[in-house]
Amino acid sequence: MKVLIVGGVAAGTKTAAKLKREDRSIEVLVLTKDEDISYAGCGLPYYVGGMIASREELIVNTPQKYSGLTGVSVETGKEVIAVNAAEKTVTAQDVKSGEKTEYTYDRLVIATGASPAVLPIPGKDLLGVFKMRTPDDAVTMRSYVEEQNVKKAVVIGAGFIGLEVAENLKAKGVKVTVIDFANQLLPNIVDYEIALYIKKHLLKEGIRVITGTKGEEILGTKRVSAIRTSAGTLNCEMVVMAAGIRPNTAFLDGTGIEMFKGTIKVDSSLKTTVDDIYAVGDCAMVTNRITKEAQWSPMGSSANMEGRTLAQILAGEKKAYPGVLGTGVVKLPNLNCGRTGLTEVQAKAAGYDVITALVPTDDKAHYYPDASFFITKIIADKASHKLLGVQVLGTGAVDKMTDIAVMGINMGAVLEDFENADFAYAPPFSTAIHPFVQAVYVLLNKLNGTIVSMTPAEYLEGKAEGYKVVDVGLEPSVRGAVYVNLASVNGEIPGLEKEEKLLLVCAKGKRGYFLQNRMRYYGYKNTVVLEGSTFFNDVKAEALVEQVSAEEITRVKALGFLHDKRTPDKFNGRVITRNGKITAEEARTIAEAAEMFGSGEVTMTSRLTMEIQGVSFENIEPLREYLMQAGLETGGTGSKVRPVVSCKGTTCQYGLIDTFALSEEIHERFYHGFNTVKLPHKFKIAVGGCPNNCVKPDLNDLGIIGQKIPQISLEKCRGCKVCQIENVCPIQIAKVEDGKIAIDENLCNHCGRCVGKCPFKAIEDSITGYRVYIGGRWGKKVAQGRYLDKVFTDKNEVLDVVEKAILLFREQGITGERFADTVARLGFENVQEQLLEDGLLERKAENIAAQKHLKGGATC
Repeated sequence: MKVLIVGGVAAGTKTAAKLKREDRSIEVLVLTKDEDISYAGCGLPYYVGGMIASREELIVNTPQKYSGLTGVSVETGKEVIAVNAAEKTVTAQDVKSGEKTEYTYDRLVIATGASPAVLPIPGKDLLGVFKMRTPDDAVTMRSYVEEQNVKKAVVIGAGFIGLEVAENLKAKGVKVTVIDFANQLLPNIVDYEIALYIKKHLLKEGIRVITGTKGEEILGTKRVSAIRTSAGTLNCEMVVMAAGIRPNTAFLDGTGIEMFKGTIKVDSSLKTTVDDIYAVGDCAMVTNRITKEAQWSPMGSSANMEGRTLAQILAGEKKAYPGVLGTGVVKLPNLNCGRTGLTEVQAKAAGYDVITALVPTDDKAHYYPDASFFITKIIADKASHKLLGVQVLGTGAVDKMTDIAVMGINMGAVLEDFENADFAYAPPFSTAIHPFVQAVYVLLNKLNGTIVSMTPAEYLEGKAEGYKVVDVGLEPSVRGAVYVNLASVNGEIPGLEKEEKLLLVCAKGKRGYFLQNRMRYYGYKNTVVLEGSTFFNDVKAEALVEQVSAEEITRVKALGFLHDKRTPDKFNGRVITRNGKITAEEARTIAEAAEMFGSGEVTMTSRLTMEIQGVSFENIEPLREYLMQAGLETGGTGSKVRPVVSCKGTTCQYGLIDTFALSEEIHERFYHGFNTVKLPHKFKIAVGGCPNNCVKPDLNDLGIIGQKIPQISLEKCRGCKVCQIENVCPIQIAKVEDGKIAIDENLCNHCGRCVGKCPFKAIEDSITGYRVYIGGRWGKKVAQGRYLDKVFTDKNEVLDVVEKAILLFREQGITGERFADTVARLGFENVQEQLLEDGLLERKAENIAAQKHLKGGATC
């Protein structure tokens, strides 16, 4: 028998290899369009982020190695362009030469996979637009990011691939915005409330996510400069198309094979509607294991299993492919997500009477180092108690929770089957009652009425309207709620009526359940526990104006919100503007935010941040989320590197350097890069374009001033009686002495105004550089900074000096003292010597890891 397989990645190579192991006599030939076979398509984003170092690591097998291991014949660079089912022939074209070849078969397997959907929008062919399918795509993308020093990227598509690409671009230092046309990320993969939690998490991690938005045009001349979307224009240097995939099946037109939206429909033996033609992998439409309805599930895992099963069938075994659950897992920055089975929406659409529970638990013994959490949404059929699906979030092994559900669904398990499941337990691995079993317990309690609860989805829909919020946490955490100390409840609770509707809230839901149980005994009839409580939900009580606690005032100050002491609950929020320069779109967003969440007033601070006035405590998080959607952030307080200020630089007639570009680079490298590094006190940086000192670089902890150092050609000086160089020097240190122009290097401030002013070109050339001041300070106690002896001509050397100054302050400063005090105490010459050497950089890791200055000295 001759089996011809079209496609050489996961499904095709798995089918071929297993088939040869089943029956060595079968002649197996694989044709593939690519030069590579059996490559790790799912690993491509991690190559972009640098977690996978080399292209070779992505290649599971070369054609030669694969043929030697399996006995399968492989021909690469062959694109199949036609199938003649009646004649049992396939026509392939060489991708380089164009030469056509005809192949015969007894059985044909289509395993051509799928390719990223390229949106038909103007600008899609510009340099800087990428897709993610082959190793070469990943190599080209990573090279482009590194060589073009990409700072901003937009990813179109918030599915698994889009989010993985976003995470890995962020790991390369790129600011990423993800857009998706759907109203949520991971559409049809997780339910809305789970997607909303992930979206908020990504925003906090610095990845901007805009849903309900479509890309309309990619802008730029030769390279990408921006993308116009239905939500506005987003500046970027790179666009990644990850808006779904399309099956590679166009060549099958006219074959009579039944298809649905480009996917090949197959039966349980993976056979198409045409005799002797089969399909597996991302191009095939299989069935859902629960509903038995057709389902497209393009995953590398199912592609491999489909290929293995098909090989056994072709070799004569009586087997059937049972279908898929759509199981998937995705790694995000500091959060993982796993899912299997039906979502709540899908289960309802399939006709099930659905019941769900959302349960936060510890992922291992809470006292064990690195213990974290799981958030498990478990979905079941109310009548049969049959498990239908699971969605899990957590920082650790969400895959093990997902896999338990997979086995349960595969075996037709009901919830009771998990009730006393003897899962592995030891403190480093799990909790004594397994987290999955804990989630099952909550759902069983809902089914039997032991707990009456409200799901996060219901809470988002507004079903808590009319309920009084009761906070039963270890400490009060919900402003405006009635606080109840669980341990003191031994009867009726003052202030709570037995007939009124009460929403019980704690940290994760357990104490709410305990209180409900106790309140029932004492006659309270309308209590409801909020599932996930404050751990998962943004809980708000009826608005009450009350004094914000000192602890909360300190907490939100670290977010950039300073308490207006004239009010009990109003704050002014600092919006970071990267040196005072913002786009028109950002300015509109700030103005809108001020109207929506504040008093409508915006002020400027001395650090060129924009401060939204009159933000109520309840509006702080909504305001931050609104700003993050536009790529804006709040902050700029505490004992850290503060926002950088700069003058107008080259847009000023005296400007010698591009201060905006330099200060933005400092902002990214040190304001963002050191944002978690505690210092003895605040550390302020200013960048001036010339010695005019407009932004007072010499009164900051560290200042950089642009320099233009005149280069005198004495042979061209004619010693004129009226010297133009003397006349133009603003500080009058240029003098004609003994018939030649002289400039005292110790007095010259390198403003550059003399350059080009001599009619005889005595001073025509100059060197552009940077002077670095350290130890300046203004405010209650002014200190004039001193400049380092060296005038720097290399920008990167200046950036290294900035880093060394911050590291020196952290390492050798005393908690509470300003950098000026540190310099004075250590001595300027000592500090200068350290800043011009590399010892501080060599000790950086140890310095950053040290537990120092945890309190700090900054009060504003």
